[in-house]
Amino acid sequence: MRLLVIEDEPDLLRSLAAALREEDYAVDTAADGEEGLYKAQAGIYDAIVLDVMMPRLDGWGVLAGLRPGCATPVLMLTARDTVPDRIKGLNQGADDYLTKPFDIDELLARLRALIRRTTGLTSSVVHLADLTLDTAARRVTLAGAEVALTAREYTLLEYLVLHRGEVVTRTALFEHLFDENDSSLSNLLDVHVSNLRKKLGRDLIATRRGHGYSIA
Repeated sequence: MRLLVIEDEPDLLRSLAAALREEDYAVDTAADGEEGLYKAQAGIYDAIVLDVMMPRLDGWGVLAGLRPGCATPVLMLTARDTVPDRIKGLNQGADDYLTKPFDIDELLARLRALIRRTTGLTSSVVHLADLTLDTAARRVTLAGAEVALTAREYTLLEYLVLHRGEVVTRTALFEHLFDENDSSLSNLLDVHVSNLRKKLGRDLIATRRGHGYSIA
């Protein structure tokens, strides 16, 4: 999953990006609202973490530039914990609201919930025949036995599972699994798909030649 963090406090921006990358998210960053809006409009993110109080263009301005054309879920961060501010954010298109200072575990839980809702899931646990994917624990089991996956293998599997029934193009997979600082090899997806098939069964992931991959 690929996230965009828009935050003008350098220390918080660095620590947030580091914490999210430790959870195996691909993370892009923007240090002000104008840069953030430019990146967000690309529409390649699974969620956006957006600070409210920023110079040049604040969080409200970013939201106004995004909505209604961009449906990417937005989690707003603010030091102002007032009901009018929360109502304003939600009315202008924010999907969730978190007050500074916040606990990183709560931020992660809220992001997972936003991404689940966007893909139509109501639970963090997904069952596919004898395969179970727990998106909260980032745990995969096959016939009751836990399967060890690398971070990239897990994120690839999770993305395909969250878009079950769809053909996900190679371009979309590269855009959602790698951030702007990644230098990925063109055959990297094929390698990860091959490894997942070895660990989870060859029939799990179907190749749609000329299009991409899918999980039925």
